[in-house]
Amino acid sequence: MSQSFRQPDILEIARAEGKVTVEDLAERFDVTVQTIRRDLTELANAGKLERVHGGAILPSGVSNILYEERRRLNEPAKAAIGRACAAAIPHDASVFLDIGTTTEAVARELMDHRNLMVVTNNMNVAQILLANKDCEIVVAGGALRRSDNGLVGNLTARTIENFKFDYAILGCSALDEDGDMLDFDIQEVVVGQTLLNRSREVFLVADHSKFQRSAPVRIGSIRDVDQVFTDRPLPASLGESCVGWGTRVQVAGMAGKHQST
Repeated sequence: MSQSFRQPDILEIARAEGKVTVEDLAERFDVTVQTIRRDLTELANAGKLERVHGGAILPSGVSNILYEERRRLNEPAKAAIGRACAAAIPHDASVFLDIGTTTEAVARELMDHRNLMVVTNNMNVAQILLANKDCEIVVAGGALRRSDNGLVGNLTARTIENFKFDYAILGCSALDEDGDMLDFDIQEVVVGQTLLNRSREVFLVADHSKFQRSAPVRIGSIRDVDQVFTDRPLPASLGESCVGWGTRVQVAGMAGKHQST
């Protein structure tokens, strides 16, 4: 297979799995590890991947990847996380759904919930939930971020301050090993920080790729979250910290199993 054909496939594997390794790719494409290293170097030079020891990951830094790429990244995992999180939300509840493709997956699983009030700064979430006739939808004001239909800024935060939610469902762009939730947009972070103080229970929804990325702006700590929904066990040190903080961790797809309680 020629290099020009391999590289798009390598990118698709990276989007699906969050990371690629030299050894695995060499075996998949039946080429030498040196050939794969050249592919990864060229993709890194083009800004499409970021080299790490033994392979590459999706690029991180000071700007997020495009919305459509994020939406396709780990879609099955996000769907499983969405189902698990929605199952923890009862009928007759007030819920805030944040910006993010994983929170949108949660919204898709709320179609059978009754008597919900959902407040959101995510226009995509509002559009999804229009199909649930038993759901009152309130869209928080703010500046429209055209890249992903999110509403951000101080106006959004001030709107949230008028509520006390039963549940807040947050996403993030990256998770640090010490438990910090990170993002790229300062205006979006202001909203997340406000939610931590305006909700009875806070749920974080994040697939495993968030543990392999970095972002420059801190939202808060997982210690401030009641439950984390993810698709793979947390890194060991972070899992131990969650036990100490009392943060529950549910790994979607592991029916009835929690990493920590």
